Amino acid sequence: MYIAHFSLSLPTIQNRMKRIFFLGVFLFALVKISVAQMGGNSIYPILNYNYSARMSGLGGGLITAHNDDPTMILYNPSTISDRFHKSFSADFIDYFSNVAYGSVMYSHTFKKMGSFALGLRYVGYGTFNQTDEVGNLSGTFTAGDYLATLGWGRRLDSSFSIGANLKLIYSGYEVYNSFGIATDLSGTYYNSERKISISLLFKNMGSQLTTYTPGSFEPLPFDIQLAFSKQLEHLPARFHISLHSLYKWKMGYVGADDPLLEVDALTGEPKYPSVFSQGIKNFFRHFNFGVEILPSPAFSLFASFNYNRNQEMIVPQIKSAAGFSYGFSFNIRSIQIGFSRSHYAIGAAPMCFNFSTNIEELFHPTKTKQKLKRVKPQN
Repeated sequence: MYIAHFSLSLPTIQNRMKRIFFLGVFLFALVKISVAQMGGNSIYPILNYNYSARMSGLGGGLITAHNDDPTMILYNPSTISDRFHKSFSADFIDYFSNVAYGSVMYSHTFKKMGSFALGLRYVGYGTFNQTDEVGNLSGTFTAGDYLATLGWGRRLDSSFSIGANLKLIYSGYEVYNSFGIATDLSGTYYNSERKISISLLFKNMGSQLTTYTPGSFEPLPFDIQLAFSKQLEHLPARFHISLHSLYKWKMGYVGADDPLLEVDALTGEPKYPSVFSQGIKNFFRHFNFGVEILPSPAFSLFASFNYNRNQEMIVPQIKSAAGFSYGFSFNIRSIQIGFSRSHYAIGAAPMCFNFSTNIEELFHPTKTKQKLKRVKPQN
């Protein structure tokens, strides 16, 4: 009979407790700052756009899945690791009207420093006519947002990993511009035997550095998200559940503020829904539900339903697919192609295209295969 034991010295325990304490204080301060500013609408919408076909097709929330798709690692920095070494991805989204946006990402692992990912994103809102106060045309101007992200990830052991993003934002609308800084912190648990993955993300913690107008600071779109995925053992499928806006309960309009509030035709009095009904709707507004069908390692189909988006875009008199998203992804040797479509309203269903590859596998496939053979498989 063998007895395994370990011990930690008092200084080691104290150092770890200090790190946990200061990390907790740092998180609390950032969350406190972000939540305190959430009285109105947030700025820098580029921070919330979905650039990955798989993420868009699975509802637009946090995704946690143990796969080889590099397009999602900057959204969940705790998944940045050496398995994405020399991975590259590019995305393009045809959004509403003349709006379009895209991104590029590259990941690299250094022996001593760890795994990093660098991403560049942009949003172009189009060209606008510039007029004076009486409507005389005097020219044109453009508007856009730009984002540079540096992500870092580290495995703590075979099950746990952590990661962080540093984001630098620039926004320019005609003569108005603003700089901002934000960070993401995330942690992921993965059970390889049960094929279960869980991630927690603190997103967009930060502030403006310079404002559009002097002294007028606006809040960033802070969020706390939680994601769960489970791949079935005997079926080629993976289920996804993601939760967003965990720092607040109220997600929609209630009472007289509800634009869809029904009115009694005889009395003219508003017909308020019950407290229970409002609570159920608020509860499910925090959820995205998705499923992936995996008929082969080189091909996947995915679809989802975003209840909050459905409720925000619903038109009672017209049936629509608002809230539904779907897409597919397939691999051709070392190249991965993704496509998705997300329904917001009738005639408003943006499409997302992405391309990704591993540069080393693409140009040196024989070398990569030999390297993989030498790696001892993990149990």
